[in-house]
Amino acid sequence: MYEWAGGTDAFVRLCDAFYRRVTADDLLAGLFATMHPEHARHVALWLAEVFGGPAAYTGEHGGYPHMVRMHLGRAITEPQRRRWVNLMLDAADEVGLPEDPEFRAAFAGYLEWGTRLAVLNSRPGADVVLQAPVPRWGWGVAPPYEP
Repeated sequence: MYEWAGGTDAFVRLCDAFYRRVTADDLLAGLFATMHPEHARHVALWLAEVFGGPAAYTGEHGGYPHMVRMHLGRAITEPQRRRWVNLMLDAADEVGLPEDPEFRAAFAGYLEWGTRLAVLNSRPGADVVLQAPVPRWGWGVAPPYEP
C-alpha cells in the first residue's frame, strides 16, 4: 500500500494538508495546540511505516510504545475521533491519494481501527499495552496483536 499511495512523500503531503485542517478546526485545535513543530512529519512517518514503508518512525521515535505514550491521558472523545478521521479523508482527497475502492477501504479501515485504539488508550487510567510492534496494514485487515 505504501508504494500504491506514492511513498513517504505522499504521506508527508497528506499530513501537511491534514494538520492545516486540524489547527483551524474548532473541535480538534485544542488537542493539538502544543504539538511539536515536526508533528505532521512524525505522523507521516508513522503512516508510511504502517502501510508498508521503511521503519523510519520506529528508528527515529521508538515505534509503537512512543506512539501510544503520545495519547495517554488525553481523553479523546468520540466526536473528536470522528472529526479526525473525516479530516484525514478530506486531506487524502486534497493531495490526490489513490481513489480506487480497494485502497480507500483499506486506508479508511486503518484510520477507524487506529483512532478507536487511540480513544481507548487515551482514557484516564486505561490499561494500555505499551509493548507491541507497529501494525503493518495491508490490502486486507491486520490480525489482532496477541502478546
